[in-house]
Amino acid sequence: MHTRLLLILATVICLPSAHAQDVPKEAPANPPSQNSDVAAKANNPTAAVADADYKIGPQDVVRIDVWKEPEISRTIPVRPDGKISLPLLNDVQAAGLTATQLGNAIHDGLTKFLNSPQVTVTVMEINSRRVYITGEVLRAGALPLLPNMTALQALSSAGGFTQFAKLKSIYVLRNEEGKQVKHPFNYKEVVKGKNQDQNILLLPGDVVVVP
Repeated sequence: MHTRLLLILATVICLPSAHAQDVPKEAPANPPSQNSDVAAKANNPTAAVADADYKIGPQDVVRIDVWKEPEISRTIPVRPDGKISLPLLNDVQAAGLTATQLGNAIHDGLTKFLNSPQVTVTVMEINSRRVYITGEVLRAGALPLLPNMTALQALSSAGGFTQFAKLKSIYVLRNEEGKQVKHPFNYKEVVKGKNQDQNILLLPGDVVVVP
């Protein structure tokens, strides 16, 4: 009897321990840093990064933000003469400057009227970097100049050639030091892998002519 009682007590004592071993452990939560990284990736899609060295040109659109000065802050296009107009400052030269340089110029001008103005300039639209295709193509006109765009890539955006196009006599017309210079482009040879040096990288203002 005494032995049986000891066995029953031993069984009762062991039950909680066995039950504790059967309870599944909760999966450890991600460390705060990992949770933050996951949330950041989910909520912040990759954003375009502006080129800090980009120089503003005519027809570009810029955003001028002056802290606590909503009357001055605005989104405004750069005029063909390269300037923008702002309250208090009238005309400000924008073309040829980076966003940082333009912000500094506006800041310096506003110090005559405001106490420690904080100015931020953002390039919203790049319209000054364009090339042009003219002549015997189906879609002549202006094209946005994409990074590392070649003459062949520009022509591929023109929708093809007319039946009168002289494909061996195409050229790129470029303004170099105030002079119009022709760079020959033999389409038939370039597409065959020949004379690849003719497939030049285009610059803003280049005109691809298809005679």
